[in-house]
Amino acid sequence: MLFSGRANPELARRIAEKLGVDLGPVTLKTFSNGEVYCRYDESIRGADVFIIQPTCGNPDTGVSANDALMELLLMIDAAVGASAHRVIAVCPWFGYSRQDKKSAPREPISARMVARMLEAAGADRVLTMDLHAGQVQGFFQKPVDHMTAMMMLTQYFHDLQLQDLVVVAPDAGRVKLNKKFASKLGAELAILDKERPAQQVAEIGYIIGDVRGKTALIVDDMIDTAGTLKAAGQTVKDEGAARVFAAATHPVLSGKAFENLAASPFEQIVVTDTIPLRRGAPDNIRVLSCAELLTDSIRRIFTDDSVSEVFGGENQLF
Repeated sequence: MLFSGRANPELARRIAEKLGVDLGPVTLKTFSNGEVYCRYDESIRGADVFIIQPTCGNPDTGVSANDALMELLLMIDAAVGASAHRVIAVCPWFGYSRQDKKSAPREPISARMVARMLEAAGADRVLTMDLHAGQVQGFFQKPVDHMTAMMMLTQYFHDLQLQDLVVVAPDAGRVKLNKKFASKLGAELAILDKERPAQQVAEIGYIIGDVRGKTALIVDDMIDTAGTLKAAGQTVKDEGAARVFAAATHPVLSGKAFENLAASPFEQIVVTDTIPLRRGAPDNIRVLSCAELLTDSIRRIFTDDSVSEVFGGENQLF
């Protein structure tokens, strides 16, 4: 049985269509004091319950990222209490995943805390996509199925048939991902030198590699405020790149992201629908749906088939 929270109901509808099932009826609302409520409107006893809920905000349904997380926890708890056979949390975007270690004294390891919360609520397994850091899987004692959008994104750019392509890693931490991306596209690799003087602040130093006269593609796992991406794109353009593209799995796009992307030199910024775009997105954003990938994974989990076969075993990118 498939259920959707309020974080990304459109993605849930696409998955349900591809699976050939109806989304289960569930009452979800927020009380006037901000507390979240849920109730399944039919029996789920003995069923494998898949709850599709990236832990992101959605202005159209009125939920914040924290509302979405709390709603997911309550939906898991309600399913366990209603005697579901298995409860699988489908979180294409795993919120708080950037806080996977202590970067300064007295900080929380928030990704670990969220993992513990999901397990404490009763989730039997978690299905997610392109974690910010692969080691987040280690915070779980339950199975984690880790999907990647790399094949979708590389196929998109392969179909564009771009000439003299060079894949540009936005920082040293993304080199391995970008190296695989470049390998699949038969492209060269370059690396940006980036410093982070503060949270959500980045300074681009210089480029290691040659981009002059070439088509540059900057690949990352997510775009948040897009300040870093805008600066990276401008740096690559200033170094003589003829055309500049960007690709990322998760379009968080908070704060002044739309303004930054609209003012950036990118011809296209290609993302997936793990997080719904709010209204007013600039024209250079292209959205690919990950519904097919998630549908295949959900079907395989339900039938106890191999999930890694979807990627030929190449879903461990880190």
